[in-house]
Amino acid sequence: MNPNISSSLFSGETIKIKNKTYLYRGLKAWINLAELLHCRVLIPTEVSKETILLTFEKLNQTDSFHKVAVQNREEKYGVESKFFSINKNEEPTFLLAYHKALESVKIESRKNILNLGINKGDEFELIREMVDRDVFESMNLIGIDHSKSALEFAHSRFPNKLFYKQDINRLNELKLDKSNLIITIGTLQSPTINYKPFLMSLVQNYLTDDGALILGFPNSRWIDHELIYGAIPPNYPYSEISLVFNDVIFAKKYLQQKKFRVTITGREYIFLTATKFQKR
Repeated sequence: MNPNISSSLFSGETIKIKNKTYLYRGLKAWINLAELLHCRVLIPTEVSKETILLTFEKLNQTDSFHKVAVQNREEKYGVESKFFSINKNEEPTFLLAYHKALESVKIESRKNILNLGINKGDEFELIREMVDRDVFESMNLIGIDHSKSALEFAHSRFPNKLFYKQDINRLNELKLDKSNLIITIGTLQSPTINYKPFLMSLVQNYLTDDGALILGFPNSRWIDHELIYGAIPPNYPYSEISLVFNDVIFAKKYLQQKKFRVTITGREYIFLTATKFQKR
């Protein structure tokens, strides 16, 4: 049934048209089904006023940057990688959650910002779009990554900002001043990082007393150029998100103990935003 016939029905309700009974399902239900089946939905074709033809196209399960074997681990996410072609800011669920996080930390007031895992600089791009030009130019933005090629690309986009090629496990070697905003999206879940002690060190050693954090936890994966909801941990053939929840809840409890106000938003990427309680 063509979903445009009615917008006042729930999925599963029936409607009679020209003495024929149809089962109503909104277009969103079909799109959700396609994602669950690891398919993409092609543009619907109108068959008649009452019906449309929907075509599901199976995604290629082997076409994913998650499964690509790499010889140079530092360039796993470099300019020649599949990952480099991804622009998360073009995914509405990511963009809305990240935008809200930046609003929550009052991004226009943050002058010293550290981003761990900056890659080609998309997180800085949204900041540039959200604040006045003079404000952006006055910000001290530092991006750190282990991909030389990605950092060179990021520097070409933001020539007046600082970028360092560095293993963040050896962050202390850079002797950085403390920042009043730290952003890290999808980086702290790397298997090479000891997440809990690293997060605590980050807060204690690299964040000012009035600082804020934006932590992004991937709850998705990319298959055949599509962002698919739900993380798949090792040894699981399906989405199982307890590891994501464990990391998020640890950060929430730890930061609340440090007198931060914590909010959790997002879907394909879970965003934890932490700001200091204001003293009265």
